[in-house]
Amino acid sequence: MTEELFPAEPREVAPGAVHLPGRLGREEQRELLAACRRWALPPAGLRTVTMPRGGRMSVRQVCLGRHWYPYGYARTVVDGDGAPVKEFPAWLGEWARGAVAAAYDAHPLPGGQPERLAYDIALVNFYDDRARMGMHRDSDEQSSAPVVSFSLGDTCVFRFGDAEDRGSPYADTELAGGDAFVFGGPARLAYHGVPRTRPGTAPAWLGLRGRLSVTVRQFEPS
Repeated sequence: MTEELFPAEPREVAPGAVHLPGRLGREEQRELLAACRRWALPPAGLRTVTMPRGGRMSVRQVCLGRHWYPYGYARTVVDGDGAPVKEFPAWLGEWARGAVAAAYDAHPLPGGQPERLAYDIALVNFYDDRARMGMHRDSDEQSSAPVVSFSLGDTCVFRFGDAEDRGSPYADTELAGGDAFVFGGPARLAYHGVPRTRPGTAPAWLGLRGRLSVTVRQFEPS
């Protein structure tokens, strides 16, 4: 799916965690951006999340398939306009399964390749110039299927640790527009976050200021 003549090889950041540079070419990035702009429209559109202690996330967010709120999932936007969550598109699940196959073909997953992946939910985060994401784990899903994240727009610093605690040793990876990142197996519950983006690094042809991440997950075991 990449447009580079000699694309960078998948790189293992930790066992089960693989960076796929240039996974999406120009047309795929444009297609995904157009979809994100549709999903961002109300009802059940882009919102700012308020945490239980009153803090507000600096990213803005929209959900597909099921609505995420701190710390669970619902069929409607329970912390917003109450509308039914938008449908998860089958093509996005296909993209995620393709990324998982590419990641673990290059760097086999400890315990073997995952089977029966039925991706059905996604979280879209929009980062403006000042937004970031604190260290956290994706632990609200019932399935242990690998998480797949696609990046659009500005490059970010993606910080990836382990499952022990937020302050444990971590590795920083730059995710550019079009990159994918897969983490499953022993890395599935690792702490990760985005301490900063690099404003102005989005390609001009995309027509996006800021960064979008589209994180695809499986809610229930298949």
